[in-house]
Amino acid sequence: MLATELVITERAEFVALAARRLIVEIRRVLASQEHCSLALAGGSTPQPVYQRVAAELPEREPWSRVDLFFGDERCVPPDDPASNYRMAQEALLGRVPVEPAQVHRMEGERPDRDEAARAYEAVLPDRLDLLVLGLGDDGHTASLFPGAASVAEVHRRVLAVRAPRSPLERLTITPPVILDARLTIVLVAGPEKADALARSIEGPSDPRRTPGQLARAGLWIVDTAAAARLERHDHGRPR
Repeated sequence: MLATELVITERAEFVALAARRLIVEIRRVLASQEHCSLALAGGSTPQPVYQRVAAELPEREPWSRVDLFFGDERCVPPDDPASNYRMAQEALLGRVPVEPAQVHRMEGERPDRDEAARAYEAVLPDRLDLLVLGLGDDGHTASLFPGAASVAEVHRRVLAVRAPRSPLERLTITPPVILDARLTIVLVAGPEKADALARSIEGPSDPRRTPGQLARAGLWIVDTAAAARLERHDHGRPR
């Protein structure tokens, strides 16, 4: 089973293509409704994409109609170098005209992690319009890691979890949030992601082993190095 849409591009074009597509999808949502709920991913792959989006879309519209959320967060203060919020603030949020009330961050610094997760459940929309995700070399997405109980969660929408890598303590959305999103956009780059990508969109269905499969029916924007192990390597190349 292939992803709903798979776009493969050269590494040199990856950031520009991903940024343009994200802008297109934001505008598409706003063409049919007043507001767009957009959840951001952390990690090194989305960072330059956010910077490019900010450079290409600096004007007030459409940002005045975009509500921003997060797919996961490390349990650190918001100004910590490991914070996903800090990365998003520096790469995107601090460069475009969004009001503080439009940005809904996960409060990973709260001493009570479960309380922080439940607080975020209360502000998270019933259904996200756009959900940006990354993919780890182990197949994790958001902070849903292979073999973790959180990958099988069906009731809670946000959980406090313990990751197998530092920072260990995290908050994350759960499978129902990913599956309910109107569109997931998964950004994957680098040869170290090739095996995880192949398992995510072409492998036998087993989200407990490869949580990235939760976003299988989404839009995947990947570079050629990450796509190297796909059976249909030429599928989705931009023309």
